Amino acid sequence: MIPRKQEGMSLVGFLIVLAMVVFMAYLGMRIVPIYLEFYSVRQAMEGLAREPGSANYSPFDIKDKFINRLYVSYSDGNVGAENIKIVRNNGVWLQVRYEVRKPIMGNLDVIASFDERAMLSN
Repeated sequence: MIPRKQEGMSLVGFLIVLAMVVFMAYLGMRIVPIYLEFYSVRQAMEGLAREPGSANYSPFDIKDKFINRLYVSYSDGNVGAENIKIVRNNGVWLQVRYEVRKPIMGNLDVIASFDERAMLSN
């Protein structure tokens, strides 16, 4: 009879792997909504940029239409009028620059900075 070696994972090893999986899932639950909001902001910018004659709108109208698009997609939490800039340089550009800070645990935060531009159409 040939002696067999023990195969598998011990209880301590299983608990360590389980703790790492739970921590990664927790990080995902904190970080993924930040990027989902960013994709909604980008989609609102692209929608406004594709709107015919959007380059001829006043800066107030551009900001108002953009904020309304964010409001409809429930993404108006971190982006406000102070984060929107209209740049007139070789066309009219809509620039949105904002930062999101989410606490992870204790004094550990995750910080995401976003800076996106879209050229408005004539």
